[in-house]
Amino acid sequence: MKRFVYLISPNKLKPNFYLDLDKVLSFKNVKYFQLRLKNTKKKKFIAILNKIKKITAKHKVKFIINDNYNMAFRPGVDGCHMGQFDGSFKIARNKLKNKILGITCHNSKILAKKACQNKADYIAFGSFFKSKLKPNAKKANLNILKWANKNIKKPIVVIGGISDLNYKKLVKAGAKYIAISSFIWDNPKLKPELAIKKFK
Repeated sequence: MKRFVYLISPNKLKPNFYLDLDKVLSFKNVKYFQLRLKNTKKKKFIAILNKIKKITAKHKVKFIINDNYNMAFRPGVDGCHMGQFDGSFKIARNKLKNKILGITCHNSKILAKKACQNKADYIAFGSFFKSKLKPNAKKANLNILKWANKNIKKPIVVIGGISDLNYKKLVKAGAKYIAISSFIWDNPKLKPELAIKKFK
């Protein structure tokens, strides 16, 4: 099984989330898991992080924290993902010397080149389709992937409204990893462990 899924947590973790995460990761197609929680108090965040890192370690999945590079120092965390307004990439890169740093670049060649200068480990483009997680996200198109394939020597992550019906065209256009969240966690028809099996 090829690991090409970049799984993002739901905004709110239900009580059975940890059990579901364990089942989802056991399918072995997830390379990265990103914890994306907004406005969670530090103590609670660390408790959640400590539970998740045991599950990601068990399945050999890279554990990424969204936004907060200070939390990415903690043992068992592999890196941080930053948006364009999450602080200084330079400071983050200096602090996270041996850890992964990923940067969102929307649909912009300029931002992608800047992210490379700041030594990002991967570049994320999106949103490619309408997303429940970020309904007002900037739109991206396939041309940026074709350009990135020729001009950027970094793995490309695609994000935004990705489902089992549209992911293949992104992979064909040059995406190395597909970021998914709502399709797994908020799927009205499929449980998380069945939803993940749609991506092969």
